[in-house]
Amino acid sequence: MLTISDLVVRYPKAEENAIDHVSVELDKGEFVCVLGKSGAGKSTFIRAINRLQKPTSGQISWGNTELTNLSEAKMRYLRSDMVMIFQHFNLIPRMTVFQNTLTGSFGKRPPIKNLLGIFSEQEKERAYQALKEVGLSKFAHKRVEDLSGGQKQRVGIARALMQDPQLVLGDEPVASLDPSTSRTIFELLQRIHQERNLLTIINVHDVHLAKEFATRIIAFRDGKLIFDGKPDQVDEHQFAEIYQ
Repeated sequence: MLTISDLVVRYPKAEENAIDHVSVELDKGEFVCVLGKSGAGKSTFIRAINRLQKPTSGQISWGNTELTNLSEAKMRYLRSDMVMIFQHFNLIPRMTVFQNTLTGSFGKRPPIKNLLGIFSEQEKERAYQALKEVGLSKFAHKRVEDLSGGQKQRVGIARALMQDPQLVLGDEPVASLDPSTSRTIFELLQRIHQERNLLTIINVHDVHLAKEFATRIIAFRDGKLIFDGKPDQVDEHQFAEIYQ
């Protein structure tokens, strides 16, 4: 379970909190979509969970581990269980699909092996399996820069699967994709979520995607949590509250 208690994030020199005293509990098996207009606090919330953004105050606990004051070394190791899928993919363009996928194992390996690019046969097999899981087996040895946007995001998901995660975070992972490709990526994320019994938390602008795929929706406005409920509870009134 992910427990967030009285979370506050305020950026330097800002007059208002980016996240303003937010408390919420989220559990494995939930596919959570986070709604809110630009600047509402969605990305800050996601990034605070795995400490890419340091909280100003409050507590974040993953299971029995309190994350807020962990050392950076311990947090870096724990991030292997809580993967992030980014809007802009964060891949290495001139490396192959297979090589990019292998980098997902870096978090729990000796740095010298990462530097030298030494991988075990078991790690290579896991990478091929992850690519099979996202439907990219035949692209394994193609350079990432030659792929479409949707294919690049699939590589990002395969890289995340290499970490054998328990928690998947998505920071607008389909914002740069067309509607058809966005839906395909959500279908893939939903399938992986269900097969692996994960906790999945994704920022998304598209309310229709959220209502179709989420089991739970939370929404922010001005850094405050203003909605937490089932997708079918997001009616015209709630939509106006979130996006006014």
